[in-house]
Amino acid sequence: MTGETDEIIEGTVLRGREFEPVEGRVVVEDGEIVAVEEASVEGDAIVFPAFVNAHTHIGDSVAKEAGEGLTLDELVAPPDGLKHRLLREADRSSLVAAMARSLSYMERSGTGAFVEFREGGVDGVAAIRDALSGSNLDGVVLGRETVAAMELADGFGASGASDAEFGAERRATREAGKLFGIHAGEVDSSDINPALDLDPDFLVHMVHAERLHLERLADSETPVVVCPRSNLVTDVGLPPVEALAERTTVALGTDNVFLNSPSMFREMAYTSKLFDLSAREVLRMATVNGAEIAGLDCGVVEPGRPARLCVLDGDSDNLSGVRDPVRAVVRRAGTADVERVVLAG
Repeated sequence: MTGETDEIIEGTVLRGREFEPVEGRVVVEDGEIVAVEEASVEGDAIVFPAFVNAHTHIGDSVAKEAGEGLTLDELVAPPDGLKHRLLREADRSSLVAAMARSLSYMERSGTGAFVEFREGGVDGVAAIRDALSGSNLDGVVLGRETVAAMELADGFGASGASDAEFGAERRATREAGKLFGIHAGEVDSSDINPALDLDPDFLVHMVHAERLHLERLADSETPVVVCPRSNLVTDVGLPPVEALAERTTVALGTDNVFLNSPSMFREMAYTSKLFDLSAREVLRMATVNGAEIAGLDCGVVEPGRPARLCVLDGDSDNLSGVRDPVRAVVRRAGTADVERVVLAG
């Protein structure tokens, strides 16, 4: 990982929102991309935007692979799902250390930013801020459970409209000019309309979206973050990703660390192979779409953007000989192929 502010990065650059493969160089000055130049260069690097993981629960890093065979409610439903019991039982130093390890892994595997639904109220927000200390990651932290947590954080992350109304929290978040996200349609469709009635900045999951909900999404242009690997593990079904992408902005998240590794490479590969989407669509879901939902100025390699980049070794044993670099990034590449991550700006 690096935070260098002045450098030239050469290779095949996936430029702009279409990730056009260009042989050339990215010129970085004072942490900003000032030029993407086409040129004949030596080296096999593949350069693309660092990932934006648009939905995480980093706090449960302290209990990876716990709870095999439990239902979704038994695993994560507040206040007494397994995750919440384990979080209450863990001491603060262990929680912070476990989160810091997950954040380090995310950075090494090409993630530059993430959107965290942080349990534990004010104390939970403070704990992840401590875990982020010294990290180059952009953490957009959404507090949960109380308005005070939202005020300390970058917004509010609601558990779902079937569990509570969240009207007061929504009003307070809007008045503060902060981000409001909410889980919806994960187990069934009953909480989707109540969630949409709150006029959220984005929804998470939408596994059980029906025609009416899809029409409302299109009308309101409400973005959706999908987490297909998590939905598979919790056995709730799979989101209608193609239908969602036809109607609104869709981004990718890895969800709970104790269920899945926070690897965007794995999330992209799974999504690309399961749904009828182009590699470019999936890479947008893993980069610029999440950035736009979170209000971040990253996710695209173009002049004027912060230099937040992932550089792959295109001559690794895994990537040597690839013909389509976009498809290779989405379906084939992994953390072992990461040469370095530039998180400047």
